[in-house]
Amino acid sequence: MTGASTAEVYYDPFDFDIDDDPYPIWRRLRDEAPLYRNDRYNFYALSRYDDVSRELMNFDVFRSGRGTTMDIIMSGIELPPGVILFEDPPIHDVHRHVLSKVFTPRRMEAIEPLTRAFCVRALDPLVGSGRFDFVENLGAMVPMRTIGYLLGIPETDQEAIRDKGGSQLTLKKGTFRAVPQDFLEHSHEMFANYIDWRVDHPSDDLMTQLINAEVEDADGTRRLTRSEVLLYTSMIAGAGNETTTRLIGFIGQLLAEHPEQRRQIVADPSLIPMAIEEVLRYEAPSPVQARHVARDVELHGTTVPEGSIMLLINGSANRDERRFPDAEEFDIHRGATHLSFGHGLHFCMGSALARMQARVALEEVIKRWPEWEVDYANATKAHTSSVRGWSKLPVFI
Repeated sequence: MTGASTAEVYYDPFDFDIDDDPYPIWRRLRDEAPLYRNDRYNFYALSRYDDVSRELMNFDVFRSGRGTTMDIIMSGIELPPGVILFEDPPIHDVHRHVLSKVFTPRRMEAIEPLTRAFCVRALDPLVGSGRFDFVENLGAMVPMRTIGYLLGIPETDQEAIRDKGGSQLTLKKGTFRAVPQDFLEHSHEMFANYIDWRVDHPSDDLMTQLINAEVEDADGTRRLTRSEVLLYTSMIAGAGNETTTRLIGFIGQLLAEHPEQRRQIVADPSLIPMAIEEVLRYEAPSPVQARHVARDVELHGTTVPEGSIMLLINGSANRDERRFPDAEEFDIHRGATHLSFGHGLHFCMGSALARMQARVALEEVIKRWPEWEVDYANATKAHTSSVRGWSKLPVFI
């Protein structure tokens, strides 16, 4: 089928019922409308692996500078520099270079024992209880503690920062809601006191590194501005908490639904890294990337006009049968690549940290409970414009 199609199949990224299980509709998009057009919200969407992977690299046409979620682009917000998720080259490259010095392999290796200690602290009190929640007791705790430690935020304040960030992302209704023009200011103002304190009291943490970081731009070498440090900090805290929390929830769900594969992991924990990659492929925590179309482009026989919104559905691409044999089957032995951390320019800089936290969390779970069953009657989904997954996933153990 060629051309942008709106016939019969309908996809709405704000619809909670669709978001709870988007895969049947995404499959129809791949088969019936590889370039989809939604008239209600005035956007286009690509859903096949080859299309999504190619256009995630194509920043000349599909730009991030007006936002990477549809609600931000639709709200017409003027975005300040410092949030690399919402930047294009050349400023993106300048800011990404700074963060590359922060998320080093050495630092990720050094943080693993601390992450494991956080897992032990979260799980040991639950032994013998008969149940626990993969999200509330583990996924919402370990990433928060790890990111808080990396940034230098006191433990007493970490939960409040996590909860405030989460409330800003949560959608209350399954329809478009305009994003306030000052939403970034509200997201980073909570870090202002910590940053001001760190100026006079430096430490071995990411916040101090950012305060002292130097960038080279058209005016020469300079320090990051206070506003840039605030934006960097809020971005690291938000991205590091939300996506890893959802990943840990999906691990709990999928290994409960595939007990034979879970038994293989318990017998051979070396399978865990490959299992986590399959969880990421099968259930992408951040499954839709929005872009602003910078110039007319032809796709599937149709011209997508300049100024349009394009959704690149990496969660759909990960299950494209054209790329992955038996794509709808969960198989921890698959060993396939995926697009859950993005591709190219905006590949997730925290991917190594997320993988490490997920691996350590699963290692510690199976040490205590080799079997579990999800209590779906009391499980709930989270609904945001940027991530999807469980907000509660209680299990019987």
